[in-house]
Amino acid sequence: AAGVMVAVLAAAWALLAAAFLAALLLRRVPARRPGGVVCGLFQDLIRYGKTKRGGGRRPAWLRLLQVPKRWFTHFYVVSVLWNGFLLVWLFQAGFLGGSLPAWIQHMHHALGRDTQSEDMGNEHFSALLVFLLLWLHSCRRLAECLWTSVFSDGVIHIVQYCFGLGYYIAVGSTVLCQVPTNIRNGKELSVQTCWYHIVGVTMYIWASLHQHRCLVILANLRKSKSGKVVSLSHSVPSGDWFERVSCPHYFAELLIYVSMAIILGFHNVTWWCVVAYVLFNQALAAVLCHEFYQENFSSYPKHRKALIPFVF
Repeated sequence: AAGVMVAVLAAAWALLAAAFLAALLLRRVPARRPGGVVCGLFQDLIRYGKTKRGGGRRPAWLRLLQVPKRWFTHFYVVSVLWNGFLLVWLFQAGFLGGSLPAWIQHMHHALGRDTQSEDMGNEHFSALLVFLLLWLHSCRRLAECLWTSVFSDGVIHIVQYCFGLGYYIAVGSTVLCQVPTNIRNGKELSVQTCWYHIVGVTMYIWASLHQHRCLVILANLRKSKSGKVVSLSHSVPSGDWFERVSCPHYFAELLIYVSMAIILGFHNVTWWCVVAYVLFNQALAAVLCHEFYQENFSSYPKHRKALIPFVF
């Protein structure tokens, strides 16, 4: 039964990835056409911030369903709190011989793996390491939202907002489900570092550094040399990975999730489904952003791709 539930979890992420792939392929459906209410709602759901402005004039009822883009910060508050809470309990269970609260054990028992394997120690450590990196990633992004990024008056749909809140709870819960059952039952963890842990952590640090640099570049476009915000308008970024793609911070996000798949030992199908979701989610956002730059800046560099250098 546990194996079936693990497959269901992977399938859920795969379906989510497929939904965003479909949205990516259908993004050019115009908002004003027969059945325009549905098309307008679709465009409103896939766009946010500056790309929403290019989606045509929205009806008043749609404008009632939007919240400030700066509320992105709430996603990382939820992630830091929820995933931090789970990380503390997992650390206690893994290193101090404690046990998780009963409600967490019950919630994830169906998704846990009760079978033992020779690589169980590595699976324990890999899952804990991914949890730690996911939490650190959320902490950094929260700090960047609070003290680095300069948000304009852009908006996001309330559905996007609620989805974002749920996403970080779901992704943390998915990592928890990768932890073999016996770590949740008070068995202490023996740390075994493997080569793929080193590769994954190195890739994570590399991608995180570049993501931070790119977010600083975006923020500096709206600041004076003294650091004072002087504009909320959009302009063409340059430097670092911006020389190759329009949205290098999205590309870095994808690499961060790939690094976690590596840390889990390459073979974790569920996490690769999460990576597929991140790929198509970030690809959709990147393409819309790329098209915005091309439509609004006639001198926009022709060689830049949307998300992945030289590829897409």
